[in-house]
Amino acid sequence: MRISVSSDMDEPVARLLLAELRGRGHEVLTHGALRAGDDPRWAVCSEAAASEVASGVSDQAVVCCWTGTGASIAANKVPGVRAALCTDAYTADGARRWNDANVLAIGLRLTSEPLLKEILDAWFAAEASQDADDRENVARVQRLDVSRGTGRAG
Repeated sequence: MRISVSSDMDEPVARLLLAELRGRGHEVLTHGALRAGDDPRWAVCSEAAASEVASGVSDQAVVCCWTGTGASIAANKVPGVRAALCTDAYTADGARRWNDANVLAIGLRLTSEPLLKEILDAWFAAEASQDADDRENVARVQRLDVSRGTGRAG
């Protein structure tokens, strides 16, 4: 699987994330502070990683900032992206299962190595629910991209 990864800071957990993803056999495309010369601002690098998911360049993305909140907000502004800020394995499982999330947001401040591995295990083990109500909720969110526009100024 090809996964885009962004981080606004070159923190140990961000480097561990890259190693974990590569160790699991994924091709990783980096953005922000993880790529020399790239713009490290969380809004910029999170948008870049999320845009690769929306365009089909990447299958999924992981976006990181200090709390994970800004990265998730920026990613969710990209039409076609369903980013979820996950602070534990249960949330990661639910995000993939019930929300068919295609972008994982991680906070650099509180995510330890064991917790990161648990979140990734749950994220990659879960599959999107085929329950009719769950699928309709995801479809409704997708329609918001079309009916309300991109939300971008000018």
